[in-house]
Amino acid sequence: MTDIDFMRRAIELASRAEAEGEVPIGALLCVGELVIESWNRKESQHDATAHAEMLAIAEASRRLGRWRLSDATLYVTKEPCVMCAGALIAARIGRVVYGASDPKGGADGGAFDILRSPKTNHRPEVRAGVLEAESSEQLVAFFRGRREGNREAPR
Repeated sequence: MTDIDFMRRAIELASRAEAEGEVPIGALLCVGELVIESWNRKESQHDATAHAEMLAIAEASRRLGRWRLSDATLYVTKEPCVMCAGALIAARIGRVVYGASDPKGGADGGAFDILRSPKTNHRPEVRAGVLEAESSEQLVAFFRGRREGNREAPR
């Protein structure tokens, strides 16, 4: 499968998040044949750290019995935030592929530049903008619906 194939699946997972009342962000973490699928669950788990990336890293580490994931690629529909970027660095994720940029909170040059910072002890390879239009539109439509009152607001 290609980066585009994995990102298409991440977009499907983001739709699942939205169906569950979550912000539509989906992620896949691939380590060899192991593929962990995740999506945002902050609302359902009442946990500010339950971002798609964080959940995928935790599950992969649990299944593999190790925290160091330098052979992993993370696919996520939105530029990782500061918290997730820190976790990606701590887990030594080898590669990060994402769709939509996040100028207000992204940590790959959006609001911050943590993933590529020479000050960190690890810098993953990053590929930005894969299916960016689709990922962005999914988020824009979700928040437009919230503003227009078409959906229950997050708690």
